[in-house]
Amino acid sequence: MALLRYLSSKLRYTAAAIEHRIQGRVYLSFMVNIDGSISQVKVLRGLGFGLDQEAIRVVENMPRWQPGYQNGRPVAVTYQLPVQFSLR
Repeated sequence: MALLRYLSSKLRYTAAAIEHRIQGRVYLSFMVNIDGSISQVKVLRGLGFGLDQEAIRVVENMPRWQPGYQNGRPVAVTYQLPVQFSLR
């Protein structure tokens, strides 16, 4: 829930996307490192018109996460995240 609130408060539509009425999802992949930092943000499937870069910007600036744990030790975990863009 906190992730959805964060995304909805930080994402901004680009002028080009508004002009062309682009809506849909940008699919991203990213790594949560053992210290909770975010790295290796990549677009798996994008929309263009600056929305891919906007999704990357927001994910790269997310607060630290809780790292994953395996056998009681923190480990890096890869996540995939669909970022929804819709005009209201």
